[in-house]
Amino acid sequence: MEISHKKSLILLTVASVVVFFLVYLIGYTIFQYKSYNFMMKQTSVNKVASDDIILVVIDNKSLVKLGRWPWKRTRFLEIFDYLENYTECKAYGFDAIIIAPDTDHPEIDREFSNKIGEYKKLIAGVGFMYDDFKEEANKEFYNEILPSKHNIKFIDKRSEKYRVNSKYNSFTPFLKEYFYNVNNLGSVNTRQDADGYIRKVDQIIQYNGELYPSLALFMYSKVTGIDEFTLTDKYIIGQKGKYALKMPISNDKGAAYSNIAYYRTDDGVYSHKEISASDVIESLRNIKEGHEPVIDPEIFKDKIVFVGSNANSQALADVKRTPVSDTFAGLDIQATNFNNIYKNEFFTEVSPIYDFVVILTVFLLVLLLICTLPIPVALMCTSLVMFLYFIFTFIMYDNRIGVGLILPEVFILIAIGFGYSYRYLVEGRKKEKIQSAMGKYISKDVMQNVVSNIDSVKLGGKRACVTVLFADIRGFTSISEQLSAEEVTNILNEYFSAIAPIIEKHNGILNKFMGDAILAVFGEPIKNENHAIDAVRCADCILKKVRQLQSKWLNEGKPKIEIGVGISTGEAFVGNIGSEERLEYTVIGDTVNTASRIENYNKVYKTKFLISEETFLRVQKYVDVIKIREVSIRGKAKKINIYEVLRIMQ
Repeated sequence: MEISHKKSLILLTVASVVVFFLVYLIGYTIFQYKSYNFMMKQTSVNKVASDDIILVVIDNKSLVKLGRWPWKRTRFLEIFDYLENYTECKAYGFDAIIIAPDTDHPEIDREFSNKIGEYKKLIAGVGFMYDDFKEEANKEFYNEILPSKHNIKFIDKRSEKYRVNSKYNSFTPFLKEYFYNVNNLGSVNTRQDADGYIRKVDQIIQYNGELYPSLALFMYSKVTGIDEFTLTDKYIIGQKGKYALKMPISNDKGAAYSNIAYYRTDDGVYSHKEISASDVIESLRNIKEGHEPVIDPEIFKDKIVFVGSNANSQALADVKRTPVSDTFAGLDIQATNFNNIYKNEFFTEVSPIYDFVVILTVFLLVLLLICTLPIPVALMCTSLVMFLYFIFTFIMYDNRIGVGLILPEVFILIAIGFGYSYRYLVEGRKKEKIQSAMGKYISKDVMQNVVSNIDSVKLGGKRACVTVLFADIRGFTSISEQLSAEEVTNILNEYFSAIAPIIEKHNGILNKFMGDAILAVFGEPIKNENHAIDAVRCADCILKKVRQLQSKWLNEGKPKIEIGVGISTGEAFVGNIGSEERLEYTVIGDTVNTASRIENYNKVYKTKFLISEETFLRVQKYVDVIKIREVSIRGKAKKINIYEVLRIMQ
């Protein structure tokens, strides 16, 4: 079933809308994370982490020098003792959670837990969880003490929709003595997206009706002296002296979180300067023994330190998947979060609405370019749009603003597809109109031949055996004198309109109108070995049609019109004649002249339908004829026999 042009455009529009939203919904999930990772990695190489932050890592070197894990917990005290009492660091965070007791050395556990309260610059980590405490007694103990583990005041100015019950129902169950004595606790909660990558971190957690800071935010408070923060729907704000914080956040049930702005990592693991924990411990021991320390305490002056583990041990391995590396140290994530806050270097993502508007805009822009401009120009402009959008995305990411990269480019390609589909329909419709219009001037078969061989249309042709039909109206001049020009035109148009389909039906082409006469060709360009009988049958049908028209015209008071038909078969030149600028497909040669001359003999012998001897020889099995006589044809040396066709035998 043929679909109309209008319906095709409607279907294309509906398909465009459906595909747009399907690709958007599916692609947003698939491509958004991938483009985020790609662009973050490309632009993070231009961002260098602050020298004010140092990592102290329990690494492979530490295990080699100080023995296999697990260590006695007094070694943590040595690290804290060195940082607290022998350096001038501003604060240090402990990215580890002490949960299981050391059953082999309970006395060391007691020493560790009792001494932990001596370290005022230390901020230890706490992890909030969705599950409840396993023991109700522990729940009461922990919940009662937890609020005392930070001294930050939060002014909550969030909308009511964000002041909902927290999804967090517990936190890491510490050793009770350690938990009781440690002075400061900050959340180490990060957010893992659906693809397993860490791009966000909780800055403030709502738990049991209270707000608690992240490890990084708590350390920022210690370093800057800002002990009061205002929490709004979009920002965490704090200020004191030269320090001012306005951190963009998003709110979720139970937490305000921010995106992490990562820095360059040359080894894929650390973006900040790291020092082996064994060097710190040996430095402390050397100082106490009066020897030169391995690590000069001056290195830590005015620095912020993060202590944690990352070694080739099941208990110590701590690497995470991040946009900049799949082996990024978990300790460095906490340091990176602090770096963001300390330097006010935040990464923000545009809203999904913004991404949608950008995608829709580039889609419509490219669609407009494709539909209105010439194809080479449109492709050049589209390529420029793709390139400029990539540059725009790079600039945005370089300025710590995340926008969609892959999805808009995908929609540009989709717009190209739909744009050219639209052009195909529109230009196809124009082509149909042109062909329809041209079909009124030249034979449809000739036109189809030209269209099929459009690249090889040129002057010239070939010799071929064809049958030519020539039909002329008898006494047309005298008829014209009796009628107005309009009436003559109407009669001719009706006559020609009636016989043209008959010629086409019999595999002929109506080559040209010559006043009141027509010239039709059979055998070319439509290949047909039976062109002679087709021409004879066509002439018989034309004569019958004229008799029908005569009755009609008689009833309308119009003059009776008679026609004569002459048919000749033979070799002729068939092809394009004229000039390079103006061609005409025609048939010329002796066969054409013969058909015209034979038709003229209808006047002499009072006949209506004459054929040449060559034609007769090809159709004699199908027709009843009367041989008229040999006649002279102008331009031919020899006379030829002509025959009157009386009837067609089926």
